[in-house]
Amino acid sequence: MSFLWGTATSSYQIEGAVEEDGRGPSIWDTFSHTPGKVKGGDTGDVACDHYHRYLDDVRLLAELGVGAYRFSIAWPRVVPEPGVVNPKGLDFYKRLVDALLEAGIRPWPTLYHWDLPQYLEDAGGWPVRDTAHRFADYAEIVHDALGDRVSDWTTLNEPWCSSLLGYASGEHAPGRKEPGNAVRAVHHLLLGHGLAVPALSRNGGRVGITLNLAPVTPASQSRADLDAARRVDGVQNRLFLDPVLLGSYPADMVRDLSHLSDFSHVLDGDLEIVSRPIGMLGINYYTPALVAAGDPVADTPWIGAEDVRWVDGGRPRTTMGWEIDEQGLLELLVRITEDYPAVDLYITENGAAFADEVGQDGAVHDPARVDYLRRHISACEEAVRRGVPLKGYFAWSLMDNFEWAHGYGQRFGIVHVDFATQKRTPKDSARWYAGRIRQGGLG
Repeated sequence: MSFLWGTATSSYQIEGAVEEDGRGPSIWDTFSHTPGKVKGGDTGDVACDHYHRYLDDVRLLAELGVGAYRFSIAWPRVVPEPGVVNPKGLDFYKRLVDALLEAGIRPWPTLYHWDLPQYLEDAGGWPVRDTAHRFADYAEIVHDALGDRVSDWTTLNEPWCSSLLGYASGEHAPGRKEPGNAVRAVHHLLLGHGLAVPALSRNGGRVGITLNLAPVTPASQSRADLDAARRVDGVQNRLFLDPVLLGSYPADMVRDLSHLSDFSHVLDGDLEIVSRPIGMLGINYYTPALVAAGDPVADTPWIGAEDVRWVDGGRPRTTMGWEIDEQGLLELLVRITEDYPAVDLYITENGAAFADEVGQDGAVHDPARVDYLRRHISACEEAVRRGVPLKGYFAWSLMDNFEWAHGYGQRFGIVHVDFATQKRTPKDSARWYAGRIRQGGLG
């Protein structure tokens, strides 16, 4: 299989049409409509209006020359009420998949990119074991509808965010600050992944999970800073990698989290389900972590590392405040290859937010993003030279969109979106990326 180039989006960030054709509310509908939760009071009600403009967006993808498009399916569009399958919701994704295939683009759906149906949250959300089983039911429904045309499936996108930002710090939907329940949410998300693997694997489908990972470095070699790095690495990386790829939770993390949970929610046989063989591992990479011991912080997603502080590494930053370090991506890829069983790796998100504007010439010049992409793709090339089984790269994102709690103030797209008119304008970075795709794969 040749190296796969693509771009990525997610349903709530681009689709809009939140009350059309039988879609039910998600936790992000509720959260974004709660005053003070999202900057500027922004919501995903319209977003990029992709639900109505998907054919135009597929044409953009074709113009880029991508081989694959990673999008997510909105669970509340497919199962808007308990036990109710919405044929109109499934029909939208059938039309999207058909349009992609007609354009010669591989559809690469993600089943869960954070938009849990509100009725499941009302029943307890991811801290409740039943949610994992409802996810497996949903996976079966989607596979029955699309499995004859889709061969690449991602179960979850960034369960770190769904569990820890959603249930520990409350920064994301559903906005709960319950660290003990966040630990339960971690496991039930991973259990849902494992339960969904058999259905998605039918007909020869390749199944993977996407994790947001980062290299973690201590600010000094002091015992306290070394321990801070160990704990952050545990929460960011090993708490998710180990159960999926090794079939166990890290023993040190179980100890570190004992003040929050006794792990009695992990039942016999669960980890065998969580670690069912997968065909690929998706990696989302944005920034490294340089950490030191500090004072306790309340309402933090860093459970077990509540007293760790982040140290400025002195590198340039994006408008999200994230340091830019392509060497961190190389380090991460090599580490996963050396520390875990062999599995095909894909960069399923990598990109940067900058303050892009349409210039007087009608173009969007974003040299910082071009440089970001060039540097990170070069790091991928070096990883392949070092024997990393990296098989593809998806730029985040195809277009500017609703950036969660940041609203519309952060622009990650290689295509500019004027949200007032919905006009799409490919940026210089889109043209650069299209040129890089034409050059071929890595290695």
